[in-house]
Amino acid sequence: TPACIAPQPTQADIDRALSFTGEAFNDWERSYTVTDQNRVAVTWLDNADGAVAYLEALIFECGYEDQVLDAYFSESWGTIFQNYEGYTQLGEMCQTNDRLRLYEFDLQSQGFDYTARYWVKNDTSTRVLVLMLVFPSSSMSLLDDYTSQVFPQLPNCS
Repeated sequence: TPACIAPQPTQADIDRALSFTGEAFNDWERSYTVTDQNRVAVTWLDNADGAVAYLEALIFECGYEDQVLDAYFSESWGTIFQNYEGYTQLGEMCQTNDRLRLYEFDLQSQGFDYTARYWVKNDTSTRVLVLMLVFPSSSMSLLDDYTSQVFPQLPNCS
């Protein structure tokens, strides 16, 4: 049985979430929230390009395994994309040897098409970092530029 930890985010969790993407989104508008249990969320907005980056530091107080993450995310897509009119997963999830996962989606909102890339990084035995980048589908080269900065080892699944 794994030893469980407190679910409340620590200052180290906040610092990790705020610094994880380095300088990639320094010119974007940033906000963050800390919940009482299990998460720190950071949002960056690029209103000029109609793009958003959303990072969560998730705390699994008793640890997690791949099957836990599989279930967690397969059950969460509807909630994750609740602010969009529709979403379609593109192909299968892909991953690196160190278990960095990437899911890709087409999204629709207010008559516009978007592309989302959603990474899941096993950070520690009790913490997972997720990063979602959403760009207008007409801005794929810009999306590729940002994904290469943040996850050069897995910028896309193709």
